[in-house]
Amino acid sequence: MASKFATVINCMDGRVQDPVNAWMKTKTGADYIDVITEAGPDRMMASTATASRLILKRILVSRDKHNSTELALVAHHDCAGNPVTKEQHIHHLRQAAKIMATWNLGMNIMMLWVDENWEVNPISES
Repeated sequence: MASKFATVINCMDGRVQDPVNAWMKTKTGADYIDVITEAGPDRMMASTATASRLILKRILVSRDKHNSTELALVAHHDCAGNPVTKEQHIHHLRQAAKIMATWNLGMNIMMLWVDENWEVNPISES
């Protein structure tokens, strides 16, 4: 039986890696999580076309080589790479979701917020 993969665009902050990967495995049934990391990826994905395209290339590797059908973008409390309020993070996630929807990836796209207790909270799915 083939292994199942899911894909996460996560902050490079090590505090969010384990809770997000565990949540994704439970939510999607994935055996493995392909992790794409950046500092403050929600802001990057919401506003920087060049960076988004670079991340898109990595998403396509996960989708096309590992048959990943689930994709999550993560924002989190106390982010050094995007030091803004929770509300601003949520705004960035929603803006990024609109951009990512135009890519027609054929993947379930989730926006995730990791709170001050390092718990994962879904914001939206498309």
